[in-house]
Amino acid sequence: MAEIFTPFLAAFILAYALRPVASRLEGLHIPRALAATLTIIFGLSLVTGLFMLLINLLGHEIPLIKTKLPIWVQNTQAWLEPTLAEHHIQFDWTALRETVTQKVTSHLSTNADALVSSTLDTILLSGSSVVHGFVNLILILFVLFYLLIDWDHFFKLIEGFIPPRFAHTARHLCMHTDGLLSQYLRGQILVILVMATFYSIGLSLVGMDGAIALGVFTGLMIIIPYIGIALGLGIGILSAILQFGFGSELLWVLAIFGVGQFLEGFFLTPRLVGERIGLHPVAVLFALIIFGKLFGFFGVLLALPASAVSLVLIQFGWSLYIKSSWYQGK
Repeated sequence: MAEIFTPFLAAFILAYALRPVASRLEGLHIPRALAATLTIIFGLSLVTGLFMLLINLLGHEIPLIKTKLPIWVQNTQAWLEPTLAEHHIQFDWTALRETVTQKVTSHLSTNADALVSSTLDTILLSGSSVVHGFVNLILILFVLFYLLIDWDHFFKLIEGFIPPRFAHTARHLCMHTDGLLSQYLRGQILVILVMATFYSIGLSLVGMDGAIALGVFTGLMIIIPYIGIALGLGIGILSAILQFGFGSELLWVLAIFGVGQFLEGFFLTPRLVGERIGLHPVAVLFALIIFGKLFGFFGVLLALPASAVSLVLIQFGWSLYIKSSWYQGK
């Protein structure tokens, strides 16, 4: 069932995120169908840009790994060999260098294009996977197009199924949820822009190659709690070690990420997003695991917004419970 619902879930998420763009275009007296088409093109352009950004990162890091690994082994030998000799420990450094040079680096592509090409070749070997992915993509775009066109009509249709005596409550919950999600989405976009700029400038001042690509990538990954910043920090540390070694530049990179986390966690997110969604960190991780397992990548993106919806419903249910005659013993 998760495999069936994932394309529809992906389309709904994209429609909710892109709906303001479509509404703005419609406000310029652009026909609704054309506005939806332009909005989809805009969304596809963003996804393509993110993909190219990842390619840029791979294209910069992979050749560095291939070049620097033998130097790492040589520096490690100069650092450890005296200590090992004191304890009468023998180590075949020549064999290790040959292994790194001949085996490890031989498996690394010289550029990201070759890596992507080999990945695509592997995917193309599985015809069913290609067909399934293509069908899902077409389905997502098809559903997305009609959601953008019929967004208001879609919710009016759902509202017609709600009994009149519950309509006010349902409308209140929907408005509360939409307000929370809108605040979260707008705030996260602002946080991403600020943090992408901060990391790009900071890493550029350190002198790191590919600083802008890494800064933008790290800023974008903030949308995935904990995992995103850990991934950006890991790539940042790896890039610093590859380019500068274990020197002062690595400390500066760590300081930049530390200041960035402090700025994002204590100033930007509380002011622009609010106190996130009010969930305990364990609950956030639980939501990430559950939704990621059910719906894959889109499930990870959906975890926090879905948790916000759940929180609104839980708070409403709790308010009804504590006001009930059964709870109060009347």
